[in-house]
Amino acid sequence: MKSTAQNNSSQEGQRVLPRHLGIIMDGNGRWAKKRGLPRSMGHRAGAANFKKIIRYCNSIGIECLTMYAFSTENWKRPKEEVGALMVLFKQYLKDALKEFLKENVQVRFIGDSSVFDEGLQTLIRKNEELGRTKNGMILNIAMNYGGRAEIVQAARSLAKQVQAGTRKPEEITEEALSQQLYTAGQPDLDLVIRPSGEYRISNFMLWQSAYAEYIVMDILWPDFTPENLEWALDEYANRNRRFGGV
Repeated sequence: MKSTAQNNSSQEGQRVLPRHLGIIMDGNGRWAKKRGLPRSMGHRAGAANFKKIIRYCNSIGIECLTMYAFSTENWKRPKEEVGALMVLFKQYLKDALKEFLKENVQVRFIGDSSVFDEGLQTLIRKNEELGRTKNGMILNIAMNYGGRAEIVQAARSLAKQVQAGTRKPEEITEEALSQQLYTAGQPDLDLVIRPSGEYRISNFMLWQSAYAEYIVMDILWPDFTPENLEWALDEYANRNRRFGGV
């Protein structure tokens, strides 16, 4: 655990980027409603922006990017909307296999993908296989993801190791639990951006965001631009991260 303050501007005066950036994509439905469109059209607009922001983050040197696409709680939405989202996910992943072929991005999926139909699971596997041939930015796509569920599965994994005699209870440390998470081996979140103006964590990477900086922007996700991202990165760079110190 970090215990010393970190100034986000380097000695040379260059802006320091977050090593791990998280974005809670929010506001697709409201974007569509404002325009008199069905919510599914908002999700399509959000998916198009998703691609644009991924490419931009990769181009400026973000090391890890996690995009919150579908939470464990999103299943509570109307059946028609969830169905439309599943169709959209499939189309996006098909496009990604072609469009991101030349992009040096390691695509990974975090969350419980076992609940998706076989077609979607196959596309997830193919995108991850393609990602393993790359060595650039790590892109985590959070689908059927929940921070609490992730911690529970990590705790169960450690409990099984203790039960099997491969780990002692006193060997269960923060680092040991971190290694059981979907993001094992990746740095913790440095910055979380939430467009849409909602001041909620929404069960997003609860463990990894323990010392993350948060920026909420009153912009709906489909309208979120690289310029908005640059503003947030400048704001992050000007913050003094103390990690519990002084």
